[in-house]
Amino acid sequence: DSFTGPLVAFDMAYPEPFTIAAPDGFALPAYILKPKNFDPAKKYPVIVYGYGGPSAPTVLDKFNGSDLFYNQILLQEGFLVACVDNRSATGSSKKAENSIAGQMYGDSELNDLLAGIKWLKAQPYVDPARVGIWGWSGGGSLTMLAMTRSREFKAGISVAGVTKWEYYDTKWGEAAMKRPQDNVKGYKHCDLTRRAKDLHGRLMLVHGTYDDNVHIQNTWHFTDELIKAGKMFEMMIYPMRKHGIEDLPARLHLFTTMVSFWKRNL
Repeated sequence: DSFTGPLVAFDMAYPEPFTIAAPDGFALPAYILKPKNFDPAKKYPVIVYGYGGPSAPTVLDKFNGSDLFYNQILLQEGFLVACVDNRSATGSSKKAENSIAGQMYGDSELNDLLAGIKWLKAQPYVDPARVGIWGWSGGGSLTMLAMTRSREFKAGISVAGVTKWEYYDTKWGEAAMKRPQDNVKGYKHCDLTRRAKDLHGRLMLVHGTYDDNVHIQNTWHFTDELIKAGKMFEMMIYPMRKHGIEDLPARLHLFTTMVSFWKRNL
């Protein structure tokens, strides 16, 4: 209550939490945001946000940072906003987290995400032909995974995503993937640069040139593969910005750019 008090003036819409059953019965945490003037007889485009990293849930009983107002703007522009956590992200058990052992941002995360998308597209108020996905860092990887290994998304925005685990910190990457020489198949299977040729939908790639977390070579390599495959895409590069693209002018520019992208493509 102490936090929501100052938000009253903004007439905020609040997320509706629920769960979606995966094919094996696992309850995937999810939420959906609807505008105050929601009309169940209409067909809305939906923007799905995801992160998907191990034990890093995004479906929480709180607002998430800068997305707080960004999501409200999307609602005002006529979009619904949704999120579904894959089981390895929930932090619910070691067993759930271990579902990605040897394959991080691979089959397990994708299958759970697609179960959520199947549910969303079945709702009478959702336009199944206008579903987008976006994420930052691991969520950028999730976006590229979803748009190269499924045909469920019309558009997506990937901000600062890892495209190849060999490019990332061993301390994090090898916790799930182990060493490249010990998991050759896993590294190859999760290499998004190899899948760029299979891109489906309109993708915008975003990265800061001074990113010292997810180095920009991740985006350069993926971009080069898109070009070689003749795949059209959009790109927004932020010079001299790190992983968070944190300064106010760049943040305003990025989120304004993203709203414009959704309006053009969804």
